[in-house]
Amino acid sequence: MNAEIISVGSELLLGQIVNTNAAFLSKELAILGVNVYYQTTVGDNHSRLTYALEQAQSRSDLVILTGGLGPTKDDLTKESVAALVSKSLVHDVQSLHNIEAFFKKRNRPMSENNRKQALVIEGSHVLSNHYGMAPGMVVSCKGVKFVLLPGPPKEMIPMYSKELLPYLSQEIGGRESITSRVLRFFDIGESQLETDVLDLIEAQTNPTIAPLASEGEVTLRLTVKHADKNEQKRLLDETEERIQERVGQYLYGYEDTSLMEQLFLLLQEKRCTIATAESLTGGKFPGWLTSFSGSSSVYRGGIVSYATDVKENVLGVSKETIEEYGVISRECAMEMASSAKKQYSADIAISFTGVAGPNTQENKEPGMVFIGIAGLAEEPIYYELNLTGGREAVRDRAVKYGCFYLLNELKRWNKAE
Repeated sequence: MNAEIISVGSELLLGQIVNTNAAFLSKELAILGVNVYYQTTVGDNHSRLTYALEQAQSRSDLVILTGGLGPTKDDLTKESVAALVSKSLVHDVQSLHNIEAFFKKRNRPMSENNRKQALVIEGSHVLSNHYGMAPGMVVSCKGVKFVLLPGPPKEMIPMYSKELLPYLSQEIGGRESITSRVLRFFDIGESQLETDVLDLIEAQTNPTIAPLASEGEVTLRLTVKHADKNEQKRLLDETEERIQERVGQYLYGYEDTSLMEQLFLLLQEKRCTIATAESLTGGKFPGWLTSFSGSSSVYRGGIVSYATDVKENVLGVSKETIEEYGVISRECAMEMASSAKKQYSADIAISFTGVAGPNTQENKEPGMVFIGIAGLAEEPIYYELNLTGGREAVRDRAVKYGCFYLLNELKRWNKAE
């Protein structure tokens, strides 16, 4: 079964509302094994909506529309679909009763246009609305099923789950379902990752492999279609194993996780505490870390030391280090980490110093970053980066690199009891 989604509403085109309905429906339909090949957004205009419906009817088995079921004149979805399938609109008795009861219970007069919300396409399968007024419906024409759902997610999502899902499951029967697994990578570009697994991508059949880059990271989405859940897992495991043989050193997690979340979980697992000393990143690292519940079990504290005299007098970086190497140096980064570890009695500490831009500092170009880590080896270690992008991009990427380096180092580290 091939499907497409038509989202109706001028507010979507104007950017006043984010279209979360299409994402939800695509994910849910994939679970059922329904292919979603098109998503269309159209404004509250009868001719343009009719054109979108005609296009959808010519290429899809299932067309799901969201929005345009309300009481106002610009709510045209029912009228447009009814005209396409040559059916009349009639009042659904139960829906009309529910709408009348809603206003009566609140002791409010019901305007005549609210009766419009109880209209359904003649002969359609009605989907009850348990969280709003306008019912949904399913109507078939020339082998194509048209599904009409309300636009507000608080109404659409429960209507899909309680009304449409059981209906579609019965219609589809025991067809194959689709499952995806997302692999998350860092410190490798999208082009390099694709090059390293290109032969696997080109030979893909089931599962399929799709690369995607976002916010300095790269993901591979593995998608498998099979009726048997165990076989789905086996196929995904085999494909992932082949990918890990090529680029496993860059893999840090799965699905919707983040570098910081994985670091937080590993710190908890290792029962390891951490402190921070920051200049460049201005408190971003602990800001991200402490967003997780239970972070007090791993984070001891830290200092943001932008001024040179604060690095020396508060953090404890030696005057000799500052004078000989400067504050933007590997030596300063390592000493910052060592001092933070000692001051906060932490197992480990991480530091950040560098130039976020846009101007140079100490003859260092924007993007020059030094990360220091103390406590994971006998002596502090450092990483040197040359990052690109604007000021915030450099700061964010520096924190992500710090997480990535800590993850790799911690996996090899055993805490002395």
